[in-house]
Amino acid sequence: MLNVLILIAAAVIIAAPAWAEDIAHGELVITEPWSRATPAGAGVGAGYMLIRNEGETADRLVGGTAPFAGRIEIHEMAMTDGVMRMRALDDGLEIAPGESVTLEPGGYHVMFMELVEPLVEGEARAVTLEFAEAGPLELIFDVRSIAARAEDHRSHSAN
Repeated sequence: MLNVLILIAAAVIIAAPAWAEDIAHGELVITEPWSRATPAGAGVGAGYMLIRNEGETADRLVGGTAPFAGRIEIHEMAMTDGVMRMRALDDGLEIAPGESVTLEPGGYHVMFMELVEPLVEGEARAVTLEFAEAGPLELIFDVRSIAARAEDHRSHSAN
């Protein structure tokens, strides 16, 4: 019986459609841009997505703009000496040829700095990301719950 359930689960995963939000931009493919809602008065928010480089040369996510934020930075969260630390990636985030980079809570992310208004669950927010090679790309970020996690939204993953 367990083998039958495993086979059914595998068939469902294989047959699942690709993410609904794939956006091609040059050699890059951006999947499912999203953000968490922010509490009133918050000064920062974060954006997440998957970026695949289907080309033969590296590219870099170097920044961007958004009407709801004073500026955008690319950040990384990582454990250092047992402490979770966040730092800006001044040179941006490299997406190597043939590789994918996941921006998700607790790791790489787009940081919306100096928010001029909160991000509200259910909204769709326009953001222009800047790539070193592919240039600017306007995306729509879906604003999810303040407690949303990346794995909550991966039911359509083709991976």
